[in-house]
Amino acid sequence: MKVRRTLPHKDRSLIGAWCFADHYGPERSRMDVAPHPHTGLQTVSWLFSGEIEHRDSIGSHAMVRPGELNLMTAGQGISHSEVSTPEDDILHGMQLWVVLPAVSRFVAPAFEHYVPEPVTAPGLTGRVFLGTALGETSPVATYTPLLGAEIVLDAGARVTLEIDRTFEHGIIVDQGDVALKSGPDWHELHAAELGYLEPGHGELHLHNSTQDAVRFLLLGGPPLGEQIVMWWNFVGRSHEDVAEYRAAYEAENGQFGTVDGYPGPRLHAPELPNARLRPRG
Repeated sequence: MKVRRTLPHKDRSLIGAWCFADHYGPERSRMDVAPHPHTGLQTVSWLFSGEIEHRDSIGSHAMVRPGELNLMTAGQGISHSEVSTPEDDILHGMQLWVVLPAVSRFVAPAFEHYVPEPVTAPGLTGRVFLGTALGETSPVATYTPLLGAEIVLDAGARVTLEIDRTFEHGIIVDQGDVALKSGPDWHELHAAELGYLEPGHGELHLHNSTQDAVRFLLLGGPPLGEQIVMWWNFVGRSHEDVAEYRAAYEAENGQFGTVDGYPGPRLHAPELPNARLRPRG
């Protein structure tokens, strides 16, 4: 299955605490990701179509479905598996990661499921799964202020959304074309492209000039103000952090637990590169 790595990008590593965005599908495919570890982050799974079964090492067993948020907090360490179900083999969605700030990166692992109600406004429909937008606030707690929402703009719609001036914002287009205003200029964004708006803007101006609806994710948060080291499935603050996590996982010392119910062996960590991992952000 083709996966488009939208974030990190060569020009941008973070949007607030959002540090990773993989955009995949729509494609007739099957996902079978064996148990693997995470540290120092939260995973945010968001589907447009398909269904994925989630199991993790703290005993969570849940289905990821379109329009429903599954948020897993890795903290000090967790393992999980992801397997698509045969009922709907058209997979289409985004896998997102959020950095846990340094003060919270060793919290206990956790899992939360939330189904946001759709919100309608002139020219659009939205689902706010993290933070506040469109007059709606998600009850899901995060460790830094965040915004995460799916928005569908009607054909020909021109809208202005109120946004937090202290946040930086990103738009990741799923399908269609949309224009984003930054200063006096409009910038056209196409499918799988990322648009960015720096802090200081209190409004988000968008225009869909096409005859089809356009769908995108709106992500935001205040600049993290920290540098991170991100390698494989680990987020740390130094090369030594990541090397320690990898060694603990390979040694099966209990830090990452065991995923029950997955019919097969876990993944093994790749070898570290023959160079020091460099911080970003």
